[in-house]
Amino acid sequence: MSDTLFLGLGRMGAPMARLHAERFPTRVFDVFPDAVRAVADGSDAVPVTDLAAEGVGLDAVILMLPTSAHVEEVLLGTEGLLDRLDAGSLVIDMGSSEPASTRALAAAAAERGIDYVDAPVSGGIAKAHAGELTIMVGGDADAVARAMPHLETVGASIVHVGPAGAGHAAKALNNLVSATNIAAATEAVLVAKRYGIEPRSMVEVLNASTGMSQATQVKFPKHILPGTYASMFAYDLMLKDMGIARRMADEVGFTPVTAAAFEALSGGRTGLGEHPDHTEIARVYEQATGITIDEGQHG
Repeated sequence: MSDTLFLGLGRMGAPMARLHAERFPTRVFDVFPDAVRAVADGSDAVPVTDLAAEGVGLDAVILMLPTSAHVEEVLLGTEGLLDRLDAGSLVIDMGSSEPASTRALAAAAAERGIDYVDAPVSGGIAKAHAGELTIMVGGDADAVARAMPHLETVGASIVHVGPAGAGHAAKALNNLVSATNIAAATEAVLVAKRYGIEPRSMVEVLNASTGMSQATQVKFPKHILPGTYASMFAYDLMLKDMGIARRMADEVGFTPVTAAAFEALSGGRTGLGEHPDHTEIARVYEQATGITIDEGQHG
């Protein structure tokens, strides 16, 4: 069985790489050597210290990188990994990338006889550790079939949504809806408090009614009401995905909810300090209105 090279060992990538190494011979690399050592020490993964020496003989490359710019640099830039891979190999981009960039990279891979699949994930760190992520897959059917055994090591729900770039489009749109749900629920809770309804009571009403969402079922009781803001998904990554969705939506011509949500949450970012959690959407509203949702602030 040929090796897989797994690049990107952050909060999501590290547990995914460990699970992958249980099923496939897996080499792991990250720009932070401590991250490589941590994954290799806790799994069957083999650490890679020099990415420039990798390429020939690999069956697959899995990327869990922050942005399209990072993916482009690894595959076509200074690292030039795409030119070092053998024809017949497979690239799987599991990060959150720009669909247009993904389509261009898939075309560049095809010119070299390499299959390319975009397969971003959703579900958070807990599901990454459990191997229960949702995966939205883009690519041609044969390439997706080749990728499936790799995806099944980390995913519980795997949906082939369309051609190259479609997976990344679906991920951005999902995160747009997720963020907008938090914002809409926050507005409802704020208005409710103005009318004498305590936040926890309004959330209870929403969860027993048609206004229920993952935001009201999970984000509010676990992270917003107690003021922990510890979902472990960064506000800035949320904005990145919303920005991708906003640019996609502009092509449609009439998406006022998308535009309003992105503008409001982008504008509110400045008051949140360094490295805010995406559930701090609620704090944007608290700062703008002076109305408290976070129960931890009650004296």
